[in-house]
Amino acid sequence: MSADSNGLLSRRAALAHLAATASVLATAACSRFAFIAANVPAALGSYTRQANIAYGSDPQHHLDVYIPDGPVSAPRPLVVFWHGGRWSSGDKADYRFVGAALAESEYVAVVPNYRHYPQVLMAGFMDDAAHAAQWAAAHAADFDADPNRLYLMGHSSGAHMAALLALDTRHLEATGRPVPRIAGVIGLSGPYDFLPLLEPDMQEMFGPPEHYADSQPINFVRPDAPPMLLVHGLKDDTVAPKNSRNLATALDARGVAVTLKLYHELGHADTVAALSMPARRRAPTLADIAAFVHPPLAHEPV
Repeated sequence: MSADSNGLLSRRAALAHLAATASVLATAACSRFAFIAANVPAALGSYTRQANIAYGSDPQHHLDVYIPDGPVSAPRPLVVFWHGGRWSSGDKADYRFVGAALAESEYVAVVPNYRHYPQVLMAGFMDDAAHAAQWAAAHAADFDADPNRLYLMGHSSGAHMAALLALDTRHLEATGRPVPRIAGVIGLSGPYDFLPLLEPDMQEMFGPPEHYADSQPINFVRPDAPPMLLVHGLKDDTVAPKNSRNLATALDARGVAVTLKLYHELGHADTVAALSMPARRRAPTLADIAAFVHPPLAHEPV
């Protein structure tokens, strides 16, 4: 099985690799067991989960909010997390372990669903991402969160969406609301610089060809971009590590604070799986997030 020049496998291979989260989580035999293994201990965490809140009219326009238990001395950081799945699969229910880990770190976490290809193309799922982020900012006070400490986070294609939303503000502007202040972006194993598009479904998803450049977060790097934490496994054969390296270099060249974390022994799913209790020792993902968010200005150079 070979990857294309950008390290993006075929649709079937990419989905199979995501299913291989099982090998990360207790060497399970299938992805469903892997998510169960991750989410059973997460259900016992010290947080409150408000599930299936509507942020739009489509059946996919629902999100879960994870609120840390205990007293609140000051408004908490707010993190919106988008799941991966090559823009064509995945469900927020499978990522309860992510919401639990973020709540454990004293963040209010918002985990949305969004429409997938082929129901929509890029404009559709980016519109969903924009509305979910706007919902989170508008409702931050309802959950004792700080709308001025809004972090956009995702894994794989979700990381692409988080980065593109932060860098190309047209998606947020199109909602008709003021663009919220984004305190930072946390990208796990994300594709940010993946042209050329070689597969027909991706050509359709991000097309027509004159719009391909609009799908690349690296093309929208600007000096006033929010700080970013980019995490990638060097054994990732689904999304090549050069995606994070290239974006980090571009951000640094524009004077944007960026932290690049490359995990030597990890593959594509490992970076997010490390947020689960069964796999937390595999990588310091959660600690790296904590160092990025607390204190807000403590970012390492590339």
